[in-house]
Amino acid sequence: MEKAKISAYQLFVLMVLFEHGTTLLIPLAVEAKQDAWLAILLGTIGGFVLFLIYYGLYQYYPDILPTEYVQKLTGKVFGRLLAFFFLIYFMYIAARDLRDFGEMLVTVAYPDTPLFIVNALLILVIIYTVRKGIEVLVRTGELFFIFVYLLAITGFILIFASGLFDFTNLKPVLEEGISSVVKITFTQTLYFPFGEVVVFAMILPYVNQSKKMKVTGLFAMGLSGINMAIITALNISVLGVDLVSRSQFPLLSTIQTIRVAEFLERLDVYFMLASIICGFFKISVYCYAAVIGIADLFNVKESSQLVYPIGIVILFFSITISSNFSEHIQEGSHIVPFFVHLPLQVVIPLLLLVIAFFKNRKNR
Repeated sequence: MEKAKISAYQLFVLMVLFEHGTTLLIPLAVEAKQDAWLAILLGTIGGFVLFLIYYGLYQYYPDILPTEYVQKLTGKVFGRLLAFFFLIYFMYIAARDLRDFGEMLVTVAYPDTPLFIVNALLILVIIYTVRKGIEVLVRTGELFFIFVYLLAITGFILIFASGLFDFTNLKPVLEEGISSVVKITFTQTLYFPFGEVVVFAMILPYVNQSKKMKVTGLFAMGLSGINMAIITALNISVLGVDLVSRSQFPLLSTIQTIRVAEFLERLDVYFMLASIICGFFKISVYCYAAVIGIADLFNVKESSQLVYPIGIVILFFSITISSNFSEHIQEGSHIVPFFVHLPLQVVIPLLLLVIAFFKNRKNR
């Protein structure tokens, strides 16, 4: 492990920025139509349960990384293989997120720039930050956290001043019953974005205020879930269900409708700044977890040496992961949740917690 410590507040900031990452780009739970915000809130509750599973594992092994305690729980050979799968998972999701932001920038701001160049520039900044360590990352997060919230508040005020709200777009509530919302929760919002906090199992050993950790994590997830539900409800009330479901970037479409006093309009910069900042921290957390995990698994003394090769792998994955953006979204919404997220976010951590419970009870 890197010899570094972060506070509970810094963990809170990092988790909130992480959770908002790609959720500002991609429409969440659109299959639930006007009840999408409710599916997000239910996903938040499920996220609480998943975080408590990861926190429970941390309590059994507070001083070591998951790559190490997995070997203690399942045996050295199988444990190392399982840990390696998790590290590949972190790099894979980082690559998916990098592709999301690269596609957004190419579509919105740089249509004549190759996707590879945009992704390469993004990953270079991330590599530089991750190489500095977790303390530099969280301190940077503290600065940008306030800035992002100021952007969000002013954006909300401008939308309200434009008179764009139409709350009839949110009715009728539960038109197709609660079962359809629950289905969307267990097939989408539980895993993305809330289950993705599994990566913070690699960060928890660095927190120096362990007594505040559980409350901090739950509060961060709760605040993130409420924010996402508000953003989704805002998009639906302004654009309507049909336009939100057809839009690549619904929040951008919402911000583009702002017109105040006949001169204040086309405020795309609000969306660009907030999404890039949150995306930067999300990819950085995944990249950092992969770096320290591989260093621990293969006994590399200087983990900073791994940042460049892992960054290049993430960049390569982001380009080759799919042939176009539509295929990328299709894969992320129909294949990844069941074959990647479900086993690595839910099934395996739960089994590890059960094994840890019986193993530690036997030891006592």
